[in-house]
Amino acid sequence: MKIGSIGYNYSHGKEFVMDRPNGMGAWLFLLVKTPANFEINGKEQYVKANSFVIFSPDTPCKYCAAEEIYTDDWMYFDADDYDFDNFRKLKISVNEPTYLGNIDELSRLMHILAYEHYSAELFHEETEKHYLDILFLMISRIVQSRSYASSNLLQQRNSGFTQLRGRIITMPDCVPDIGTMAEELGMSRSGFQHLYKKIFGVNVMTDVINGRLDRAKRLLSSTELTVKEISAMCGYESEYNFMRQFKAKIGKTPTEFRRSI
Repeated sequence: MKIGSIGYNYSHGKEFVMDRPNGMGAWLFLLVKTPANFEINGKEQYVKANSFVIFSPDTPCKYCAAEEIYTDDWMYFDADDYDFDNFRKLKISVNEPTYLGNIDELSRLMHILAYEHYSAELFHEETEKHYLDILFLMISRIVQSRSYASSNLLQQRNSGFTQLRGRIITMPDCVPDIGTMAEELGMSRSGFQHLYKKIFGVNVMTDVINGRLDRAKRLLSSTELTVKEISAMCGYESEYNFMRQFKAKIGKTPTEFRRSI
């Protein structure tokens, strides 16, 4: 990989438009610092400030300011198959704008690269190459860290769902209402119900009812507790609701079930 030309913190007015229907003719890296409108391969998209994009040489592209000004750091460079493979290994997308968040450190690197590229100081070419490697390594780290954080959050959420389901099955009398369960997991009521069914293949209220009735059957078969006591221990506020649901699901009243054991 070798830099052809590079610019740091270039700004243009709202009339600015870069339009290359046949591609740039070289690889182009942009560190986009202000909101912008892009068109890549005929697809229009809004790109947030603090994003980056790498264009391959023959990719049709067009971009301009989305607000009053457009500001970026830019770099034209030559790349071979090895460099392209390296982008894939680093999980750096090509021809696809990617939001990064804080880009201050990356922009400082672009400033250093611009200085080294136009410098005549000793070892400036070797220094430029190393800084170029660092730039893409840092971008990869940001991209993969954001992906890891998202994956880690999903793992934590799935763990929360698993723990909740364990409570529903083993302690049905301690299970709160759906709204409270959703709040415990930091979700909306509808989002919680949708994801619960997606994870376990059954809606949450079915699990709650099955958990209550399974515990009721165990208590009816192994204790001499009254039906009223069992209904309370299984999370029912009303003995009548317990008996009605038990008969509907099991086919027998609690008393009939106990006698049949």
